[in-house]
Amino acid sequence: MEEHWFKQAIIYCLDVDTFQDSNGDGIGDLVGLTRRLDYLARLGVTCLWLNPVHPTPNRDDGYDVTDFYGVDPRLGTLGDFVELVHQAANRGQRVIIDLVVNHTSDEHPWFQSARSSPESPHRDWYVWSASEPVGIDDGVVFPGKQKTTWTYDDTAGAWYHHRFYDFQPDLNWSNPDVRAEVGKIVAFWLQLGVAGFRLDAAPFVIEDVHPDQSEFRREYSWLDELSAAASWHKGDAILLAEANVKEKELDEFFGDGRRVSMLFNFLLNQRLFLSLARGSAAPLREALAAMMALPDQCTWATFLRNHDEVDLSGLSESERQECFDAFGPKPEMQLYGRGIRRRLAPMLGDDRRQIELAYALQVSLPGTPVLRYGEEIGMGDDLDQPERYSIRTPMQWSWADNAGFSTCKPKQLVRPIATGDIGGYETTNVDAERADENSLLAWFERMLRTLRECPEFGAASWEVLDGGDPRVLAMLYSQPTGQLLAISNLGPRKCEIDLASELPDDITLVEMFSDRHYDQDTGLDALSLAGHGYRWLRLVEQ
Repeated sequence: MEEHWFKQAIIYCLDVDTFQDSNGDGIGDLVGLTRRLDYLARLGVTCLWLNPVHPTPNRDDGYDVTDFYGVDPRLGTLGDFVELVHQAANRGQRVIIDLVVNHTSDEHPWFQSARSSPESPHRDWYVWSASEPVGIDDGVVFPGKQKTTWTYDDTAGAWYHHRFYDFQPDLNWSNPDVRAEVGKIVAFWLQLGVAGFRLDAAPFVIEDVHPDQSEFRREYSWLDELSAAASWHKGDAILLAEANVKEKELDEFFGDGRRVSMLFNFLLNQRLFLSLARGSAAPLREALAAMMALPDQCTWATFLRNHDEVDLSGLSESERQECFDAFGPKPEMQLYGRGIRRRLAPMLGDDRRQIELAYALQVSLPGTPVLRYGEEIGMGDDLDQPERYSIRTPMQWSWADNAGFSTCKPKQLVRPIATGDIGGYETTNVDAERADENSLLAWFERMLRTLRECPEFGAASWEVLDGGDPRVLAMLYSQPTGQLLAISNLGPRKCEIDLASELPDDITLVEMFSDRHYDQDTGLDALSLAGHGYRWLRLVEQ
């Protein structure tokens, strides 16, 4: 067993239905994804994270599941899934899938049984109230799109709880039968070869919901059961939890290393965007200083863009407005009053220097980098699509019809292809960028190859250094195999920093990766950085 493999992973998140269509029906599928594994291997991806692949009415992009043990027929078969996992393993890649067990679709047989009769064996698999519950307007996840968190069901003659849309009734995790069934779901997919799960909506999964209360206690011990179920079947299986919660609650999700393996670092993500908006490293330095120490067997997952909006809810109102002004100034670019529904290239005005800086910075922050499909080519978005679908357009492979995603007629596409000056398929596609050695794709390949030579970023202890310039973040990583220095200039103008008092004077700095060729530095007291520049430097004793 390879211990803690996830600390050195490069995770690539994708929707199967928008990645590659193999049969011309306009919907991406598992066979199409399998055919693109060599592309992902060349890019440097070592772990694929698949958004939901289960049967679904598809009212919420697959997050409304009707069968946790199956594959959506639009995407293929269980056999196709196993072949994908097998072929990925042949290329040194692991596969993790979304575990969406906070709720089901209201069309799931469990819910249909539950609502049919109070005596149904599945009645207590969901959360019910005979009378109107307290605080039905509290805790709405999608303001402006979702009105309540309780809905009355005429057939059941009762109210049911739903943290998300009303067609997604919440499972009752206080019922041990529900937790046991989720354990079986985990075992099933691990037996099919997955390496772990991304736990969707983790804080809501572990809520102990009562209709006479407006605030619910979280039962973190339920994560112990889930983790034990996973590790029992595969010792190195991971749980990557989505938990956008306050900092003081994060340690409960790790649970001294016995609960989840990884957490998305939402707090760091939000401060990173504030730093980009201000051209100052100060917000990042503050976030890093406040980060808790993790158990040895755990790590963070870092990200810039994921499959949802850029969630800025952890910032103050004025800080959030700074980010809106910089990256999403128009109302149609914003979502739920808290986020931005754009891809990174349009957010940064297609400024190549800033795009490179942002990703070089992300992957050199403490943790394991998670990349969203299409970001490696600078894909754009489609703001004509509703809500989060603006960044879920088909992958852009070529200049061909439908961007090489599908041979179907355009009207049959699962979603329109992104067009336009920034990130549209006419200028932004894999074939075009493969032919250009200076393309963003070529840069990503070089960066991710170099990242494999810098294991300190994923597993080492680290400290933030003071270089004397508020625009610059300087981080020193140390582990028994060596030390690595990552410096990033958030500002648009060149600068020099002084690290003479922070580093020993009997070392040589070896450039591993940088935004440009830098002449030999005169010393640690005058390290150069271009505007929006970045440098990874290995420390070698003289």
